[in-house]
Amino acid sequence: MTTTRQLHLGLMFWATGTHTAGWRYPGSKADGAYDIEFIQAVTRIAEAAKFDFLFLGDRLATDPALAATNPAQMSRLEPFTAAAAIAAATESIGIVVTANPTYSDPYTIARLTASLDHLSRGRASWNLVTGADAAAAANFSRAEHWDAEHRYDWADEFVDVVRDLWDSWEDGALVRDQESGRYIDPSAVHAIDHDGEHFRVAGPLNVARPPQGQVVLLHAGTSERSRELAGREADVVFAGQSDITSAREYYADIKARAAANGRGAEEVLILPGLSVIVAETTAEAVAVYDRLNALLPLDPEDEVVESVRFGGLGQALKRNLASVSRIIGVDVTGNPLDAAVPSSIADEVNEDGARILARITTLTRRTLDATGDARITYRDLIDGIARQGAVVVGDPIEVADHLQFWFETGAADGFNIFPDFVPGSVDAFTRLVVPELQRRGLFRTEYEGRTFREHLGLSVPENRFASEGAAT
Repeated sequence: MTTTRQLHLGLMFWATGTHTAGWRYPGSKADGAYDIEFIQAVTRIAEAAKFDFLFLGDRLATDPALAATNPAQMSRLEPFTAAAAIAAATESIGIVVTANPTYSDPYTIARLTASLDHLSRGRASWNLVTGADAAAAANFSRAEHWDAEHRYDWADEFVDVVRDLWDSWEDGALVRDQESGRYIDPSAVHAIDHDGEHFRVAGPLNVARPPQGQVVLLHAGTSERSRELAGREADVVFAGQSDITSAREYYADIKARAAANGRGAEEVLILPGLSVIVAETTAEAVAVYDRLNALLPLDPEDEVVESVRFGGLGQALKRNLASVSRIIGVDVTGNPLDAAVPSSIADEVNEDGARILARITTLTRRTLDATGDARITYRDLIDGIARQGAVVVGDPIEVADHLQFWFETGAADGFNIFPDFVPGSVDAFTRLVVPELQRRGLFRTEYEGRTFREHLGLSVPENRFASEGAAT
């Protein structure tokens, strides 16, 4: 099936992989987080496949405990530094850089993002996060982490100031006429004279207007304030729903909020995160899924209540049958992990247990009623409660079907692909899934332009100071 509307694809770059054990998978590069040539090489794989962007996350605090649950977020390069090196090694792919306004200043962020947009010739994007990790406060001389309302009040004004600073130079303000000696048109450079509740910023910015006019703004979150900001300001929304029903609700809500702010539905693109495990055959893909999970250590069964730190993504459950029992409502402790779970358990589990059993079957194709290796085991139950977010496991046709279904039924405009291990997952997706999407007419075969805005089908916004001058 072909369609004029096409998917947008981003690559979430966690050097150790988005699976906790991804750094241990054969062929992965355990020290990739600090190897810029490796980071550049992975980005070029995504660029060759015509991905819209590479996504660089960030956190402003760390904890050695993350080594057991989320090593990719425990320690990595500062994203603007990495992004500059990526820009120098690529030509077309967008580069998303995370920056937290809660612990920054509008002038600094405007300067960094505008500079990156110039260095990359129009490929920069700012992922605005307000920060859910309270540990960051202690690293920035704060007595406490602000509550959500304070953070979003700050962020709303922060964005307004950054946008004014980006526009403080009109296009063409830098004349640079060597014959006449006229370097600048001073009438096209503007002080912003912002005097608000949180910020007083004179301007202008000391970097010319970004090539994209306004750097692409990305945002994620599900709270009311987050949705408000996304509908009003974001060009791309990074969504986190793991089931299609909630994804459709979120999609419709953000599009409605965009319309309420005078924006077209096509002006805000919603891209859920998706972990993809793909191989030539379904059986091979399931084997990869199983091997990844087998690399995760198990916890003693008597460790029940305490969960382990999982960074800004919440808390990870202990990997044992005690955790399983607590969640599904049935005591399964003491069973051999590789033994088959009896089919009678389906009548005993609670609603969470029923969902977990269904999820295990979706990911592994194993069931309670099958025979031999096709039966669900107790080890599967542990893996089933531990897996976070949206995951698809299968051959290229099955994965493409999944993406197409979400795309065509009001759940997504594309996806932010989570590679469980790097570079293997990136290689597999670009080699197997992208050609199938292109065959269906769902994904580009060439970039439509050079800038990130062009990839997204977004026009360059009019300069607000130029438009004010034209109106007087």
